Amino acid sequence: MSSGGAEPAQAEGQGGADSPGDPGGRAPVRDLQGPPVWQSSRPGSIYDYIRVASFSLGPDGRIEQWSERAEQMLGIPARYALGKDPVEAFVPRELRETGHRKVSEILDGREWTGLVPYRREVNGTADGLAEIYVMPSRNEDGERAAVCLVVDVRALRGIETDLAASQAVFGQSPMGFTLFGTDLKLLRVNERFASVFGGPASKYRGCGPHDFLPRSEAERMTAALRRVLDTGEPVAEMQLVGLPSEDEDRRRWSVSLYRLHGASGRPIGVAALAADVTGRRRAEREAASARRNLALLNEAGARIGNSLDLETTARTLLDVAVPQFCDLASVDLYQGLLSGDEAPPGMSDGSAELRRVAFASAVSDAPLATASGVLGDTPAPVAVGAVHRYPFNSPCAGALRTAQAQIIPARESDDGPELGAVVHSTLAVPMVARDTVVGLVQFSRTKGSEPFGERDTALAVELAARAAVCIDNARLYRREHERALILQRSLLPPGDPEAAGLDIACRYLPGTTATEVGGDWFDVIELPGHRTALVVGDVMGRGLRAAVAMGELRTAVRTLALLDLEPAEVLSALDEIARGLGGDGDGRSTARSARGRSGSAENTPEKGSARTADLSEVYLATCVYAVYDPVTRRCTIANAGHLPPVLVEDGEDALLLDVPPGMPLGVGGEPFEEIEVELPDGALLALYTDGLVESRHHPLDEGLRAFRTALSGADRPLEDACDHVLNALDTSHGEDDIALLMARVHGLPKDAVGDWNLAPEPRSVARARELARDQLTDWGLQDLVDTTELLVSELVTNALRHGHGEIRLRLLLDRSLVCEVWDADLAQPRRRRARDTDEGGRGLQLVGLLSEGWGSRRTPRGKTVWFELALPDGKSTAVDPAEALLSLF
Repeated sequence: MSSGGAEPAQAEGQGGADSPGDPGGRAPVRDLQGPPVWQSSRPGSIYDYIRVASFSLGPDGRIEQWSERAEQMLGIPARYALGKDPVEAFVPRELRETGHRKVSEILDGREWTGLVPYRREVNGTADGLAEIYVMPSRNEDGERAAVCLVVDVRALRGIETDLAASQAVFGQSPMGFTLFGTDLKLLRVNERFASVFGGPASKYRGCGPHDFLPRSEAERMTAALRRVLDTGEPVAEMQLVGLPSEDEDRRRWSVSLYRLHGASGRPIGVAALAADVTGRRRAEREAASARRNLALLNEAGARIGNSLDLETTARTLLDVAVPQFCDLASVDLYQGLLSGDEAPPGMSDGSAELRRVAFASAVSDAPLATASGVLGDTPAPVAVGAVHRYPFNSPCAGALRTAQAQIIPARESDDGPELGAVVHSTLAVPMVARDTVVGLVQFSRTKGSEPFGERDTALAVELAARAAVCIDNARLYRREHERALILQRSLLPPGDPEAAGLDIACRYLPGTTATEVGGDWFDVIELPGHRTALVVGDVMGRGLRAAVAMGELRTAVRTLALLDLEPAEVLSALDEIARGLGGDGDGRSTARSARGRSGSAENTPEKGSARTADLSEVYLATCVYAVYDPVTRRCTIANAGHLPPVLVEDGEDALLLDVPPGMPLGVGGEPFEEIEVELPDGALLALYTDGLVESRHHPLDEGLRAFRTALSGADRPLEDACDHVLNALDTSHGEDDIALLMARVHGLPKDAVGDWNLAPEPRSVARARELARDQLTDWGLQDLVDTTELLVSELVTNALRHGHGEIRLRLLLDRSLVCEVWDADLAQPRRRRARDTDEGGRGLQLVGLLSEGWGSRRTPRGKTVWFELALPDGKSTAVDPAEALLSLF
């Protein structure tokens, strides 16, 4: 049976079993809204479901009439039934005697109702059970007959089962179950519906949606019911919000509607299934909130920490939080940590100075003015960049002190027009990184938003923790970056180095932007006689370790340069030093391993640890060392595995100088060669590292060709020429450090040089004083005449006393005055302290007292002793020679 059998259908013009107008179900045929009418269509009543059949018996007890429904229901055609004795035809043999007796009683005028087994075929066995209601009747002749109504017991049992099942589903369903009539009034509701909305189930019969739903929801429900009744299209899971009388919480329902039809197919109403989804909706909201939080954390992980800048990291945190998590937010960091102090005083109690580094708002551009002061005080707005303190008793200071997040509700007095009046909840979250509180982040929500809860607090703590680690990393990076810059700047010459007879320009670009330090270096070293040493080197490797190795080698170069050795000798000594730096105490074994790797020796590395191999590679370096003499305008160059210098003369193309390359420093075992090149005035000499001309994007030859092209015709100012070269070449590849040193040659003019040869005889001392006095007078340096005469006399006297051969005196004027005395003896002068009784031995002491500096160096045919005097500037007073001489005794 269909579900309609569980509740008798109420067709148009036919009262149902539960019709309000006739509880017995015997209402006259009438329209629900009008007067009684005749029903011309199928009845659509209970008889459609139980399928009642009929037949009649004549006075002789035989079947006179057999209805079509009896034929359909009992399965016996009329031709087998008409004129037959029903007992003989349809009742089993063993029951016929009883059957004949009952028929006789019926024909005697008695009504009878009972269960009769029957067989569907003649002479067949009983295969059915019928309930028969027999009513006596008379025919037109007045003879007794009978009218029989037959119902198949199986159909009745099916109806009973369906009714019981329908009642169980309707009454015991955990969902609200309602039936609406065609007038959209409730016909029936189950107990679940009544228990939620209050009262007995009978209370709601005849009610409409407006009687138990809010107005807006009732109108939606009514429209949906009418649409389902008119179109027959069901509505699934329509969401309705109700406010039950016994529950202050808003309840949410999911309602499904479908149209009911009678057996004739005519719509008889709408059934509604309503499930309480308040808990599910709450769980869905929590799940959605959790998904939003996870998405927010994912976004924070992807965006926060991409920069090593403190302010950028703080702003990124606020960009993630506003407006997805809160309406306003600010970040304060301890001022002491920003300035480099590890633990500023007062940090532990939260009273130390903080600096506002970032602020964001989705509602106003005004600074955040909440939760700053003690409870009850009016907080003052803090601008970005301002340094401030939180009072000791304030919630923010408490959060900093305890390292625990605090929820700060809005103050009741916040009723003014300021921004604090619209903020109703604030989270003060300390930023903790590596067990150290580095600052405080405040998240605020304005009125109209949900206040912060436990989930929000956990999310805020996680956001602050992630940002704190990134900010602390940025702080540590800034500190290390500053230290690295100090190291790098201390290892490189000043930005505008000066040299006699040369204009100098230089550039340094580190390959790693993280620390801005590397292994490339250049140097400009002043040598005696106004000569200048130009050095460019490249330690193999990158970063801080290469920079440390570079610093050691640069210091060694400067030390060796002060010995005034030839360039090849400087590189040989530097090679020994590099091998000692790169070894584990035995520089020779490390060097042999390095030579094996470079191909100069057997390719069999010595036994040693991985650390030894790493260090030997770090301290392998290339270097080019050039010494320029502005008097002779000649440059002596030696190379240790470095790219050759480039020379550009006026009107000529750039030329790579043919300098023997030699082996890199640290390899050892191979001598270095040097060449001497004459540089005319106006010539340009460029020394560089391979990072300038080599990258993975193009081969070395192509880079060198581009470099020479950029240098050719470089008649522009030297600084502009440097910038032009860097712009013309690919210097942004970040693969290696870049060092560029360019020098334009001017030389010393002839009138700035005094050069004389003196005979090795005593009268040459007086001659030397006379020549020096005349030369200084010509240069207008009368203030230096007395000091120069005294010191020249001492040097020439020493050359006569301790040397041999011809003596040479030379005076050089540039940024200072240099005097040189040459002789043919190889023994170097040594300064010693004379005793009070000694008559001599104080000459070099006097030279050291009166000069800016002095020294000696070997020459191919002897030695040169020199001293240097500062030119008078009108501000400082020169040392009196007499007082200096007396101070020695």
